[in-house]
Amino acid sequence: QVHLVESGGGLVQPGGSLKLSCAASGCFWSINDMGWFRQAPEKQRELVATVTSGGNTNYADSVKGRFTISRDSAKNTVFLQMNSLGPEDTAVYYCYAGVTLLGGSTYTGWGEGTQVTVSS
Repeated sequence: QVHLVESGGGLVQPGGSLKLSCAASGCFWSINDMGWFRQAPEKQRELVATVTSGGNTNYADSVKGRFTISRDSAKNTVFLQMNSLGPEDTAVYYCYAGVTLLGGSTYTGWGEGTQVTVSS
């Protein structure tokens, strides 16, 4: 139904930046909201940021002012620009997309995750 491929993770020093990308493909009528969650070791998955089809954004308090989410609707791609990274941002980052399928029902697809490690 929807296939998501993330890229851009890696190792970065504290204070550094990374940009994650996630491209969606598959058989669906439209993509509604897209966004990112993350899961650190031994912690629950948490919301990082979301963006609606209209461009409205929402951020976790812990990343406000440091992370910026954006999307290229023509390419079904969502981005997460992460600045001023700290060790607390170390996690596996998962992309998701809420889509409307051809039959009219909705479905949420998830990527496999990309590792972000912030360490000196």
